Amino acid sequence: MKNLVLIRHAKSNWDAPLKDIDRPLSKRGIGDAHITSHHIDKLLPKTFIVWSSPARRAKETAMIYAQNLAIPLETIIYKDDLYTFDERGLENAIKNCENKYDSLILFGHNGAITDFVNKFGDRYIDNVPTSGVVSLTFEEDDWKEIHKGKIQKAVFPSHLKS
Repeated sequence: MKNLVLIRHAKSNWDAPLKDIDRPLSKRGIGDAHITSHHIDKLLPKTFIVWSSPARRAKETAMIYAQNLAIPLETIIYKDDLYTFDERGLENAIKNCENKYDSLILFGHNGAITDFVNKFGDRYIDNVPTSGVVSLTFEEDDWKEIHKGKIQKAVFPSHLKS
């Protein structure tokens, strides 16, 4: 069985004229990342590997989650191929995870995340929002063989704000 926790980076700041990869989180994004990260500890498997896009907004989101979930920062692996907005690129990266890891936590981008969830999940999600978390399980024991999983939980900032 394989476990996948997909986390869309928090809302980024568009105020400064920066390259897309260099955009930082906005104040709202920082707040939303703290909110959702405090509500997913029960979703996390006992052992896992953590990957993140190298985009600044994804890195900053991963750092907030790591702080709040006691994940050592030095264990986060930044992978260039996760700086993708395409589901096929995301699927390829996930399917190349080493099988010695049964659980993967991944910080990435939309539309790749929403499209991946809708292709591999068992229910439709219109849009995984910024700071959104979707946990999936797959019956397969080989990452390359995953095809249709079960969405265990979806946690979005709008679900947690009063």
